[in-house]
Amino acid sequence: MARIVQKYGGTSVGDVERIKKVAERVKASRDDGNELVVVVSARAGVTNELIARAKALTPTPADRELDQLLAVGEQETIALTAIALHGVGVDAVSYTGAQAGIFTDKVHTKAKIRTINPQSVEKDLKAGRVVIVAGFQGINDDGQVTTLGRGGSDLTAIALAAALKADKCEIYTDVDGVYTADPRVVKTARKIEEISYDEMLELASSGSKVMQSRSVEFAKKFGVVFEVRSSFNHNPGTIVKEEVAYMERVVVRGVAVDKDQAKVVVSNILDKPGSAARVFRALADASVLVDMIVQNIGRQGVANLTFTVPRTDTHKAQRALEPILAAIGGGSVTILDNIAKLSVVGVGMKTHSGVAATLFQSLADAGINIELISTSEIKISVVIDQARADDAARVAHTAFGLDNH
Repeated sequence: MARIVQKYGGTSVGDVERIKKVAERVKASRDDGNELVVVVSARAGVTNELIARAKALTPTPADRELDQLLAVGEQETIALTAIALHGVGVDAVSYTGAQAGIFTDKVHTKAKIRTINPQSVEKDLKAGRVVIVAGFQGINDDGQVTTLGRGGSDLTAIALAAALKADKCEIYTDVDGVYTADPRVVKTARKIEEISYDEMLELASSGSKVMQSRSVEFAKKFGVVFEVRSSFNHNPGTIVKEEVAYMERVVVRGVAVDKDQAKVVVSNILDKPGSAARVFRALADASVLVDMIVQNIGRQGVANLTFTVPRTDTHKAQRALEPILAAIGGGSVTILDNIAKLSVVGVGMKTHSGVAATLFQSLADAGINIELISTSEIKISVVIDQARADDAARVAHTAFGLDNH
């Protein structure tokens, strides 16, 4: 008997018929003698619909109330999935994040898991039940409902797999696994059989929609090997695990595009020690995630800062920066949301030269201008015009020999 954590995304539980299909898959695994914990997301589109309703009432709904609202999506799905399993003769019980013992910090809408107390889940597993857990949510020490941010159901599944010492963790989605690029954009993209945590983490943080980056980070920290696979067929997926030697032979493993970024330009701030620190401290205190950063050389006592943030955080960034700029002697904020971030990722980049030159030349040949550049040991990211993002992905994919001929 294996203990398995399965996670089903929003498209996998998108309607009653798909929930029935999930129940059949869960039943088949249960009939093979496995213990099962099933983590589910809200049905596809439900979270966006709830956010739209909130913003129709006010452009900036309170984060606490958003968490109260958004947690409803997963609670609907856990109950429906448990009912579907009852319908096919499987003893199942549904749990909210709080009931499953998922405790978080106090940050609303982007909470981090602090600890998991899986005693109740263990008890039901020992009684032979399938346990259905609401992804994306938990509870803080004040008893408040919290949510884990977009894609948080992945994190719930990985964290439960670690806490329950599961033998397997399976992430079911609407694609067959992790591809060298988004196959909807790059028709020649290939499925990757195995990928390292570090590569998956960089792809996820660079805009690949397959996995949430924090969940990959958590899996790496606790050594949770997981498989990304489709809920619509029984094909093998992509195994995500520690780096192995052969991976170094492949220079670039994948290309990712993130169109949900905005560029923030802070102009004419005093060029003195502490100015940048106060700007980024204000953003951190507002829980705004900052990605790429460029500081221009100061001239005539002032300087400019340019950085990227998630598009959903632009209002928070603006509100956080205005009082700080006034306090440090002036400056202005300009937000541009017509950008995209293109990234190429691969552990082999550590031992190969010329990767940046290949990327820059391929974009230049296609007439695509680069606005910002950021590099790490296994990733190069550039900010480009959003209108050329898909073209850039295809060009880079071909330049690094990733096409499936």
